[in-house]
Amino acid sequence: MVTAESRQDTEELAPRPAVARAGRLPLYGVVGALILLAGGALFIARWRPVTVWFTPIAWTGYILLADALVYRRLGTSLIRGRPREFALMLPWSVATWLIFEFYNLHLHNWHYAGVAETNPGRFLHGAWSFATIFPGVLETADLLGSFGLFRAATGRRWRPRRATLYALMAAGATMLIVPPLLPEEPARYLFGFVWLGFILLLDPFNYLLGGRSLLGEWARGRRTLTYTLLLAGVVTGVLWESWNYYAATRWVYTVPPPLGWGPRIFEMPPLGFIGFLPFAIEIYCLQAFLMVLCGVITRSRRRAT
Repeated sequence: MVTAESRQDTEELAPRPAVARAGRLPLYGVVGALILLAGGALFIARWRPVTVWFTPIAWTGYILLADALVYRRLGTSLIRGRPREFALMLPWSVATWLIFEFYNLHLHNWHYAGVAETNPGRFLHGAWSFATIFPGVLETADLLGSFGLFRAATGRRWRPRRATLYALMAAGATMLIVPPLLPEEPARYLFGFVWLGFILLLDPFNYLLGGRSLLGEWARGRRTLTYTLLLAGVVTGVLWESWNYYAATRWVYTVPPPLGWGPRIFEMPPLGFIGFLPFAIEIYCLQAFLMVLCGVITRSRRRAT
């Protein structure tokens, strides 16, 4: 089996060497800024089409602008440097979020208000919104990383044994399997299992197959990626909740007590913001898993030919 050290993907959330002239903002970054400005102005004017579609509109503008800023700073970015991965990320973001929606059918931690009455409208709004989740988090992490945040963050090298990796994967699988099997009332308290389960299941798997992984970073004594993702979770969480709160079509939380106690910050209970920390790491692990699968498929096709 290929080890993480033998084939570790080097395109992480850290300053990269410039491969093109830095200092010039790509045109799509200007488009993104205009989308944010125009969308914000029309939203303040309460023009209904924008108030209904504001969340995906805002995130589209933000993603384009964030990527362009990364490119301006580093000379490369997700869209310009890894366009294939970005293209795959969009449907993957939709598909994986539908998994969380499946869990929510049983756990009932949120519901949607003001959704379109027609099925095409519901589908388009959902698909567009869900497609912005992965790039929203990962572009934020790239942007934060472009400033060299946590660049000096190091720690003790930890290379887990194979038995430890399998134990982590088994724990993650258990956390993902248990909530849907329980009655609804106790299951409502276990959504944290879903956020953590994919991390424990997939990051060791990605590490074993030599893909991008936090364990691979920790094996080298690096903590930059971990801390950058955690901060990206906080930033995107605040943006999500603030943009959602005033939108005509939005999600509403039904978090059980005591997790739902306390004054709401936008729509989110205070303790709920903690969930954005593992959520950002989870998204990273899920995206890395996709790229591992793509690598496996590519190598299989090469051997077949």
